[in-house]
Amino acid sequence: MKISKQLFMVLAGLLLLGFATAQELPRKQTLYIGGFQWGPPTSYNPVGSGSAWPAAGNLNYIYETLFGYNLLTGALDPQLASKLESPDPNTFRITLQNGTKWQDGKPLTSKDVVYTFEMAKRQPVSYASMWDYVTSITAPDAKTVVIKLNPKKYNPGSVKSNLANVAILPQHIWSGLEKSEKSLLQYANMKPVGSGPYKLQQANNERVVLVRDDNYWGRAVWGLPAPKYVVHPIFKSNDAGNLAFEQGQLDLSQQFAPEIWKMWEQKKLPVSTWLKSEPYHLPGSIPIMFINVNTKGLDNPLVRRAIAYSINYPLIAQTAMSRYSVPANSSLIIPDGGEKKFFDADAVKANGWTFDPQKAQDILENQLKAKKGSDGIYVLPDGTRLGPWKVQCPFGWTDWNQALEIVASSAKAVGIDIKTDFPEFPVANQNMANGTFDLALWYVAGVGPNSPWQRFRDVMDSRDVPPVGQTAFWGYNRYKNPKVGELLDQAAAAESEADQKKIFSQLDQIFMADVPAVPLMYRPLEFYEFNESNWTGFASAANPKAPPMFQGAGIRVLFNLKAK
Repeated sequence: MKISKQLFMVLAGLLLLGFATAQELPRKQTLYIGGFQWGPPTSYNPVGSGSAWPAAGNLNYIYETLFGYNLLTGALDPQLASKLESPDPNTFRITLQNGTKWQDGKPLTSKDVVYTFEMAKRQPVSYASMWDYVTSITAPDAKTVVIKLNPKKYNPGSVKSNLANVAILPQHIWSGLEKSEKSLLQYANMKPVGSGPYKLQQANNERVVLVRDDNYWGRAVWGLPAPKYVVHPIFKSNDAGNLAFEQGQLDLSQQFAPEIWKMWEQKKLPVSTWLKSEPYHLPGSIPIMFINVNTKGLDNPLVRRAIAYSINYPLIAQTAMSRYSVPANSSLIIPDGGEKKFFDADAVKANGWTFDPQKAQDILENQLKAKKGSDGIYVLPDGTRLGPWKVQCPFGWTDWNQALEIVASSAKAVGIDIKTDFPEFPVANQNMANGTFDLALWYVAGVGPNSPWQRFRDVMDSRDVPPVGQTAFWGYNRYKNPKVGELLDQAAAAESEADQKKIFSQLDQIFMADVPAVPLMYRPLEFYEFNESNWTGFASAANPKAPPMFQGAGIRVLFNLKAK
């Protein structure tokens, strides 16, 4: 097809205009971030679904939370609030920072905080369950919020989780929206007004641009973040984002980058992660392989234990997790970061499992008295063949797919017939919720203000879990143990971390005895990677001025950067 000279000049002009638009921000004032936004933004509603970066979650760029969870310490660091006190076991008293205000200049007071949480009584927002654990939230003065905990359902950890995760909203804007909108969850909010250090300047199908609010209330507390602009380019693929990061076009990335260490070891690039050596990232979550305890054969805890011993955890860490994980322990507690204080290494060693195929076969032959069939698969004395069972996770989740291939081959090697199954996400998601699976790799609560309590709840608590065939939000395999609920309630109400550790150790021992699920690997809460081609001062293990995270307390990293 021929193109006229005039048309060619028009097209060339448009291309140049697009290039100029992309390059209009001064590089020494602009930080580029990747890994959060993969399509054109359609909503900046922090309480809605599908909200775009950075309104989704608790990133504290536009909308702020009262506190920021710190992955390193497990503590709640000050954000909008300066302190959290407990004058008695049933009360939280929160004091706001001095001078808090909204980006439109109006004061941010305790009434905004009360309004935000009480909205959950009227709107089906994600934090509505907070009112299971709270009886009242009041504002005795402009800087003070008083929360009364529910003594009949006592769980201060869950309340703290909301203090670190719920974005505080301006009542003078959102109360009007409640009157005019049918559902606040559907409101697009394309001109967000928050209290954070950045405002939304531009959002299109190519990028999201934030501009610093130099009138940010926190200037008197922390100063201002170093970058005047923060830009999130919208890449078409993970590979495109990784290439931009490698070339220094991205300064911070939250993407999975295979073998990232090669960027500095072989290519000598100014790239790093939190740790310079394996596992490079701090663990923040545990992908868990749930075992359907109601499936014949898998209903025997010794069979489940034999499967647990058969799995090659070091190989999963080395290959599926690209060396970003140490071999998984048999505990539901992450042995590093904020949960390290609860991890009982001696109890795990005494009660748990590791990769030991010989031990798996010993359980099968000497404890279960199983016999190998002609096909190499064990059969129990009652005639139950150990498989075929399917182990599933969504198609395209390549690291999880690879981990389950290792699970299947490991089990086959000891005489248990497990085959992989990778349905599309909607099918896998429905199978999990309905409990219609044999074995399935899924995610449970990561680290946070209420961990590891929340993870034990997700994996072991059968209370309020519906029967197979109905939608469950935890306890996917319908495991039941009457001791679990009692211990979880005790852990929630424990007065000290020492008491909590004892209770969590008891829960962990039940988990390791019954084997309702098997931890396969650790993953970082977020992949935290930085390129110092244009900015320096990023947080790392050698420079721990902020935790290796983007959400919560991770906002502090922006206040320590310096342009090159």
